[in-house]
Amino acid sequence: MADKVSFEEAMKKLEDIVERLEEGDVPLEEAISIYRQGMELSKLCHDKLKDVEEQLTQILTEDGKKEDFSIQEEE
Repeated sequence: MADKVSFEEAMKKLEDIVERLEEGDVPLEEAISIYRQGMELSKLCHDKLKDVEEQLTQILTEDGKKEDFSIQEEE
């Protein structure tokens, strides 16, 4: 699976795979192949999200200080 696939494309393909597998009329060997492809797409999406998170963290902390952006509840 190429990293050239956008996050949105990977998510769409993953949704299509889930729909096919949920239908239940896919032959076993094909289902295994489709499942494997889905796992690769899932990892690709996870990696892309992690990269974006790291980029955002870097942008938010460019001044060299680690900011605390946790949500605090009002009392």
